[in-house]
Amino acid sequence: MTKTIWTGLLASTLVLGSISAMAQTAGQDIKDAGHETKQAAKDTGHGIKKGTKTGYHKTKNGTKKAYHKTGSGIAKVGDKMEGKPKPQ
Repeated sequence: MTKTIWTGLLASTLVLGSISAMAQTAGQDIKDAGHETKQAAKDTGHGIKKGTKTGYHKTKNGTKKAYHKTGSGIAKVGDKMEGKPKPQ
């Protein structure tokens, strides 16, 4: 009888110990998932910031280039028009 009591106690201790270990692991897994989600959001934000800056600078440079090209094109047309009589 004593042997079965000790066997029962040992079995219940092992079961409770493994349940406790699984609960701690699950809790840590949830914390890890939260940290990974936070880091992913930060990485996404950094990527968007960089892309936005790059787009801004490319647009700014393209606008300047178009402005200068337009100015030089108008000057060329003006030079061509100088020698011709004005329409009446």
